[in-house]
Amino acid sequence: MARINTKGVVVGGLLAGLIINISETILNIPVLGAAYEASLKALNLPPVGNQAVIVFIIGGFVLGVLLVWLYAAIRPRFGGGPKTALMSAAAFWFLGYAWPSLGMGLVGYMPAKLLTVAVLWGLGEVIVAALVGGWYYKEA
Repeated sequence: MARINTKGVVVGGLLAGLIINISETILNIPVLGAAYEASLKALNLPPVGNQAVIVFIIGGFVLGVLLVWLYAAIRPRFGGGPKTALMSAAAFWFLGYAWPSLGMGLVGYMPAKLLTVAVLWGLGEVIVAALVGGWYYKEA
């Protein structure tokens, strides 16, 4: 079995992370920004500050690297290409987006409609990120 190409994971992951960050910026400012602010206000929470935004940006790149690492890890079993990228995106989306959001909705932290839009948006962004990261990644 071939070893994972660490440089490919990092560079492909940073590309995937860039896609995630751009997508999240679009989602969280013009698309759902007002709804998020209203939801936080209803819970007597302050708006998201600059320090949190920095953490989210760094986290977006970390998510991208982890997504491409997952693709690289399953690639020997399923083969390289878009099908494997989609499989890694689906698993990653469920564990990183859908499942945590379900919990936030069930305990009442966010309205269901808001979470539904964010989770479905996240599916699209993770698919694109996995396809681009997987396209870049090649075995060493």
